[in-house]
Amino acid sequence: MLGYQRQFLELAIRKQVLRFGEFTLKSGRISPYFFNAGHFDDGDSMDIVSQAYAARVLDCGVAFDMLFGPAYKGIPLATATGIALSRQGRNVPIAFNRKEAKDHGEGGTLIGAPLQGKVMILDDVISAGTAIRESIALIRANGAQVAGIVIALDRQEKGRDGAYSASQEIEQTFGFPVFSVIGLNNLLAYAEAQPELAQYRVALQNYRNRYGATHHES
Repeated sequence: MLGYQRQFLELAIRKQVLRFGEFTLKSGRISPYFFNAGHFDDGDSMDIVSQAYAARVLDCGVAFDMLFGPAYKGIPLATATGIALSRQGRNVPIAFNRKEAKDHGEGGTLIGAPLQGKVMILDDVISAGTAIRESIALIRANGAQVAGIVIALDRQEKGRDGAYSASQEIEQTFGFPVFSVIGLNNLLAYAEAQPELAQYRVALQNYRNRYGATHHES
């Protein structure tokens, strides 16, 4: 596990963004962990998060011209990551969207820089993939192309109706890569090394064995 991944994971646990126990997901599955990026709710946290996203964006090896954050959680992620990249000498345009179009002022659904070139989408997770699909359509409608997607956590589990994960389905359908700051495999490895997480190891591994999708490490 890379340094920024460990720092991100430790922050997520400390801030209770990542919790362990028994949680019923929208899919109806009983999960031994739950992730809610909304609890990254202060400046210090967002500083660490943005550095992790910036590192992932840069080390994924995919060329990009700008960042796009889908409403709503993608908005602060794209903004903060843009600042983190700027501090490293990479200044890129940033854009995000509204859920509903404005009919006054500048109008429309887009805010920020014009969508052009190769666009990297930043979001927290991909569950059903609805928001991501809407973002892809919006980017393409403006004549730009999607370079890839970076999310915080890839649960790496198959969907209800197939053997592929939500990330894999996006990759196969649209033909560009999905990267994550951390994945379930990172979480499993971290839990193995932390005595305080010993009580959750079996449940995490059983969940991975039952629902895990075959997923390459992006």
